[in-house]
Amino acid sequence: MDDYNSRLIILASGSPRRRELLSLLGLPFEVIASDADESTPPEWTPAEIVRNLALRKAEAVRAAAGERDAVIVGSDTIVVLDDKVLGKPVDELDSKTMLAALQGRTHKVYTGVACIGLQDGRTSVDHRVTSVTMRAMNDVEIAAYIATGEPADKAGSYAIQGLGATLVDHIEGCYFNVVGLPLSLLGGMLSGYGISVLNLQAE
Repeated sequence: MDDYNSRLIILASGSPRRRELLSLLGLPFEVIASDADESTPPEWTPAEIVRNLALRKAEAVRAAAGERDAVIVGSDTIVVLDDKVLGKPVDELDSKTMLAALQGRTHKVYTGVACIGLQDGRTSVDHRVTSVTMRAMNDVEIAAYIATGEPADKAGSYAIQGLGATLVDHIEGCYFNVVGLPLSLLGGMLSGYGISVLNLQAE
């Protein structure tokens, strides 16, 4: 019988943050960046957005992945404040508006994860939610953070794994979910494809 735990993981994302997180699991993987359409209907809930986009991203690289014994992993993350989705800022003014709205308040970060088994077509989708409370900031601090360039390509205009950590008062839930890939959730999902994160093999 083939050793399922050696199955390749294909990360359907060009995000360096997700690549770094996935590397923490010590499993073989390669990256095929997804160029999936990320538009969504306005009536979708945050959970529907991240779950559907994660699956869409995974499906978008299916042809390029070939016929190998591999599992494609797609992921999508959004920031939600007062039921409004905050995406990546379009410019520095947009970053300032987002950060001003987030400061001193609690928002939610949703990340969806989708897995597709290339050999059997098995598909699974799930998501996690983390509550993040930002500390109060003044305009000078917000401007200084924006000037670092870090918020430019981040949902909600901050990176909790970078200098943005100094803006966060506390979180409730999975930290890695906020970075962009909830490892505990992914580990559980991969077990359904015969991949053990802890590399535990039956004798």
